[in-house]
Amino acid sequence: MIFLPAVDIRDGRAVRLRQGRFEDETVYAEDPLESARGFVEAGARFLHVVDLDGARAGEPANLHHLERIARLLEVPVQHGGGLRSLTSVRAALAAGAQRVVLGTAAYTDPDFLAEALRTWGPRILVAVDARGGHVSVAGWTRETQTLPEDAIARLQRDAGVNRFVYTSVDRDGMLEGPDLDEVRRVAETVRGRFLYSGGIGSLEDLQALKDLRLVNLAGVISGKALYENRFGVGEATELLDDRT
Repeated sequence: MIFLPAVDIRDGRAVRLRQGRFEDETVYAEDPLESARGFVEAGARFLHVVDLDGARAGEPANLHHLERIARLLEVPVQHGGGLRSLTSVRAALAAGAQRVVLGTAAYTDPDFLAEALRTWGPRILVAVDARGGHVSVAGWTRETQTLPEDAIARLQRDAGVNRFVYTSVDRDGMLEGPDLDEVRRVAETVRGRFLYSGGIGSLEDLQALKDLRLVNLAGVISGKALYENRFGVGEATELLDDRT
C-alpha cells in the first residue's frame, strides 16, 4: 500500500477540518508548499492535495498552489476539489497533477464522468465521502440518501469507474481510528482499487488496515496525524510498504 500525506488548502493556507466542517478548522501552515515540502523531505513518495475552496465553490480556486507544489517537489501529486467540468480537470492536470479526484459531478453529470474517463482513464479517481452512513457531496455540505456501497456499485456498473477514494467524513480529523468493518464493506464492493481516508491517528491504525490484507486497498491518506506529530511520514511509508 502507498501512504499519501494530505495537504488541504483553504484561503491560501494548509489547514485541516474536523469531520469536513468548514467552521471547525485548524491552520497548520501559512503556505501549503511549506507543508508539502516538509512531507516530501520526510520521505513522502506521493501527495494528496485538496482544494477546499474549490470543493465548496464548485470550481478550482487554488491551482496556482498545486502548480507550485508539483513543479518544485519531485513526487506525484493527486488533486481534488471543485473539479466539475472537463475544463477544470484539464487545468488541474496541466498544473501538474498526476491524477485527479472527482466528487460531486461524478454523481450529478454522467456525461462529464464518461468523457473524463474516456479522455484520461487511469488518471481519474472518484471520491466517495460518507457521512452518517450516506454519501456526502458539494464540499461535504449536502448529504444524499445514497449508501456508499450502492454508489460504488452504480458507478462501477454504469460508468466503469474502477478507482475510488473513500473517506469516512465522520472520522476525518478526529484521530480516533478507522472503522475496520466499514473498510471491509467497501472492499467487498470495489472491483478495482481504492484509497482510504478518515480517522487515522496512530501507526497502530495503519497496521490494522494493513492487517486486513485487502488486495484492493491500494493506499491510505492521512493529514492531521502528521501535523500533530502522532507519527512520521517515513514510519508510515515503511509500515505500509507491501514488502514488509
